[in-house]
Amino acid sequence: MLRGVPTLTDRASRSAFWLPLLIAAVLIVADQALKAWALANLQPGLPAQVVIPGVLEWLLTFNTGAAWSMFSGSAAPLALGRLLVGLGILVYLYVRPQHRFLSVVLAMISAGAVGNAIDGLRFGQVTDMIHAPPLSAITRAIGQGDFPIFNIADSCVVGGTLALLIGSFVMDRKPKPQAQVSPPDDDSASRDP
Repeated sequence: MLRGVPTLTDRASRSAFWLPLLIAAVLIVADQALKAWALANLQPGLPAQVVIPGVLEWLLTFNTGAAWSMFSGSAAPLALGRLLVGLGILVYLYVRPQHRFLSVVLAMISAGAVGNAIDGLRFGQVTDMIHAPPLSAITRAIGQGDFPIFNIADSCVVGGTLALLIGSFVMDRKPKPQAQVSPPDDDSASRDP
């Protein structure tokens, strides 16, 4: 049997898969529900609806590309790529269960990829509706214009990626346990001729 490849009898590793699958499913449903709400209640081109003054607004936009409208007009290839990445991460977590932190972070990234892939495959564009004025203030201050309007899926990808980066730095700083060398047996000295 190969090391690292779970088997049907490896119940502890196999049950660990349900956590990231559940997290991904909940995030995908939340993303799709907010997008459906936005499509039913918001109209593109209208002024933003303030949710929390100065912090959060609803503003319906559509994107056929990626962040900052990169690769605009490439919705289908991007959707297929996102779907493959999202499902690939879940398959990876099924085949090679990870520690809880990494499982959660990868589930977030997977959910974001699949959530935006669903939009790209269904509509040929991704539905965005979250506008955060404080983020736009930061990007304008560094000469980059307004921060893009985004959605839950985008937040999952960005939040998961940031958590993965921060987690990797934290894990690198933890002292690694040193292998303890046991002293030689006294019996071995008495056996020598």
